[in-house]
This record gives sequence, C-alpha cells and structure tokens, in this order.
Amino acid sequence: MIVLAVLYIALGFGALTALAAMILRIGTMLGECPDSGPSVRAAAVTIATGFAAIGAGGVVLIGAVLPLLADAPLVGFLAALGFAALCLGLGFTQAVGTLRAVMQDAANKVNVTAAA
Repeated sequence: MIVLAVLYIALGFGALTALAAMILRIGTMLGECPDSGPSVRAAAVTIATGFAAIGAGGVVLIGAVLPLLADAPLVGFLAALGFAALCLGLGFTQAVGTLRAVMQDAANKVNVTAAA
C-alpha cells in the first residue's frame, strides 16, 4: 500500500507540475503580443500559482482517501489517480480560459484607447 501511495503522490504532483509549467509556457507565448503582453505574462504567473496551490490541495485530499480503500489497493490507486487527473484537467481548462479572457480584455482596452 505504501508503494502505491508514494507512486500516487509522484504521479499526481508530476501531472500538477507539468500542467502548471504548460500554463506558464502558454502565458509566455501569449505574452509576445505587443498589445496585451505585459498583462498576460503577469496573469499567467498568478493563474499558474493559483492552479498549483489548488491542485496540490486536491491531490493531497484525494490521496487521503487511499487508506480507506485498503481492501482493494490497486483499485483505489487507479480510481484516485484517475479522479486526480480529471480534476487537474478541468482546472487546467479553466486556467487557460481565464488566461484567454485576460488576453482578450487587454487587447480590447488597447483597441478602445487607440480608437479614442
């Protein structure tokens, strides 16, 4: 059971790290835009750290259920890992959507200022 718990923690936090790095990378790529670049880069750091904090809490909370499933450790491991992946994926989707909204808002402000 200990091996599965350690494997769960490694895989869960590995996925969390990879997704947070992707958010930062997407923010860097979107930050190359001259109009909305500075606000997108700042938002990417904020969104990535929030995602990492919430995701870490989720991985730990889901992992806390593993001892309750000691009767079927492999099933509990797979269910916990699948649920963690699902939650992290949904959080990633929301984070990227928020980053896109920040980019569009910054671009709209630049367009309104240029038109005035």
